[in-house]
Formats: sequence, C-alpha cells, structure tokens
Amino acid sequence: MGTSDAERALAVARLVENDVAGIDVNMGCPKEYSTKGGMGAALLSDPDKIEKILSTLVKGTSKPVTCKIRILPSLEDTLSLVKRIERTGIAAIIVHGRKREERPQHPVNCESIKAISEALSIPVIANGGSHDHIQEYLDIEDFRQITAASSVMVARAAMWNPSIFLKEGLRPLEEVMQKYIQYAVQYDNHYTNTKYCLCQMLREQLESPQGRLLHAAQSSQEICEAFGLGSFYEETTRELDARRAELLARNPEEPGESAEDTSGIIKMAVKFDRRAYSPQITPKMYLLEWCRREKLAQPVYETTQRPLDRLFCSVVTVAEQKYQSTLWEKSKKLAEQAAAIVCLRSQGLPEGQLGEEYPSLHKRKRETLDQDSGTPRDEPTIPGELCKKPFVGLRNGNENPSEGW
Repeated sequence: MGTSDAERALAVARLVENDVAGIDVNMGCPKEYSTKGGMGAALLSDPDKIEKILSTLVKGTSKPVTCKIRILPSLEDTLSLVKRIERTGIAAIIVHGRKREERPQHPVNCESIKAISEALSIPVIANGGSHDHIQEYLDIEDFRQITAASSVMVARAAMWNPSIFLKEGLRPLEEVMQKYIQYAVQYDNHYTNTKYCLCQMLREQLESPQGRLLHAAQSSQEICEAFGLGSFYEETTRELDARRAELLARNPEEPGESAEDTSGIIKMAVKFDRRAYSPQITPKMYLLEWCRREKLAQPVYETTQRPLDRLFCSVVTVAEQKYQSTLWEKSKKLAEQAAAIVCLRSQGLPEGQLGEEYPSLHKRKRETLDQDSGTPRDEPTIPGELCKKPFVGLRNGNENPSEGW
C-alpha cells in the first residue's frame, strides 16, 4: 500500500488482512503522484513517520508486515534508517538500490544493498537489477549473491518477458505475447491493462507495424486482431457469452435488484463500437456539446453493475428524460457511451460515426472544452468525462465501485 498516515494504513490493512498473505508499505516510489501526497519515497525524509506507520501495522495486524525503500544519499544514513526500521518488528525489507532522484538508466548500487544485508538480521530482498544484471533466469541468483540478499524482487525484466522465471531459459517474445493475450481474453482482463503489458513487452518494437496496430487498439478484439488472434477472440467470447447466459438462466436476477422504476425510460438495443467512430470523437462528447448549445444541464450518467457476470448498464438523464441501452457492456465507460447513443438517436442528432458531419464539434479544440468545464489542462480528460457520473451499486456495498474502469 501507499500511505502517509499510520491510522489510515491500519484501517486499510484490517480490511484486507483476511484475504492476503502479507502487507507491504511502498516507501520507495519516486513518482509525483505518490510523493506529493507524502507517500512513497517522500517518507524517506521522515524516519519518525516511517517508524510510526510500521509499528502501528505490526502491532495492529495479524499478517507479516514489510516495506520497500530506496537508498539515501549516504550509506551511513541508509544503514541508520534500515536499523530503525528493523526495530519496528517488520518481517522483511525490500531495498531498491537507487536514490530517490535516480531512474532506471542509472546503475543500481549493489554495494549498498549488500551492506544493508550484512547489517540486518531480517531478510533483505534486493530490487533494481533489471536490465543491468537480470536478463535471464540464472541472472536472478547472480544478483542475489552480489547483493548478499535473502531473495530478489524482479519488476521490469518480468514485464519485458515473463518467461524470465523459466529455468530452461527465455521463450521467444512473440510466443509469450500470444500466450498472454489468450489468457487475457479467457479471463476477461480489461483491454487497457492488456495493452499496457504488451507495450512493455514490445518496447523498442512499438514503432513496428504490429506495434502501431497495438497502439491504436481500443478493445480486446482489436488487440487480438493485431496479433492474428481474431478467430480465437471470436470463438472464446462466444464460449464466455454462452456460459454467462447459462449462469443467468440458472440464477435469474433477484426481484430487488432493479429498484428503480424504469417506466418512462427510452430504450434501444445499441452497443458502442469504437471502430465505427471518428478518432477522439465519442457519442458522449457530442451529447455534452449539444446540451451546451441548447443551454441544458450536463448529462448525468447512472451506472449499475450486474454481480453475476460483472457487466454494466448505464442510464443517462438529459432534460429530465432518461435513456438506456438494453444491451449490457463490459465496462462502465462503454455502457455510458451506449446510453449517450440512445439519447442522440432519439433526438435525431449525429453521434460521431464515420462519415457524419458536425463541423462545430470538430473545429472546437479539446483545450477549449477543458477550459469551459474548469478541468486542468494537464489532465488527459475528454469532454464527455466531465459529466457527473454517480456509480450505483446493486448489492449491499461488497462490490468494488471502481470495477470496470
């Protein structure tokens, strides 16, 4: 976890301790999104807070507590800090052998990790050896011996090619990516995460024809097609849809799940297919722009998730009229786009499909839209995302409200 507050950390730990093997506190992340909240590497300059957080977790939870740090500017200060950390009672410490301001292009400091390993009695896990030291399985043990650590944490090298953990040696990257994509589809992994992981594997090949297809992909299906797995995707999704239908038939939705009175909702059976729309233009953007032109309140999206198959359905309210697609989608965002399409089609308005003309929207810059809505320029937000979109749960709060983002 990332944290800067001992009591809040303990509250979170107690929420998950029955579902995890251990609790680790990240005290080494140098990225601004972590440090500006006093978390990650920002904690390295506040040993008192580190001690309070770790001591509170060790005393207040039943699972082993660990932490991950970076080295300080001087070895003396680093050793002083890790000894203080050890006295909190943690089970192990992970050491990334770089300073807070250093990045992967800087060499990892194996000597500092070794000094820490020799100074502490608890296990020390060495980290930061990807590229310079770890390129295949046997290198992991070499890095452990160089640092005198108890074990090794591998991050970037594992993202580049997960087969690094095979004793027999690395498998060809194309084979690994194909297998990964198949797993991602079979387990319904969100396409944005699949895409990110594949980009990490391709690395310098991102400018290749296949890399460009991957970069342009906006769905799991498009990712599969970029890697010649279009037939696999179609076959697998048919099987998954059949299983969902079978489950729904065995377990019909409980009467209390649809608490809202659906009378008066305009419904259509539509889906949002990104490939049918102009680049960077979505139905939600068109709907928001139309509401502004007509001086109407912004569209309000209310989204529900069906627990059985984790699909989403959204209702959009515009001028006190509700609109909804009867088809359930795989993500919250897709469900909202489908609801926007229903509204636009009901009003006879363009929705951004290829071949449609709506000059006022195409000419208006995204920066202007952001400025009108008060959104900071540095946030990668599209205008359609500026609408108020409360998440409506179907159950008693056990489901994750961020599911599907």
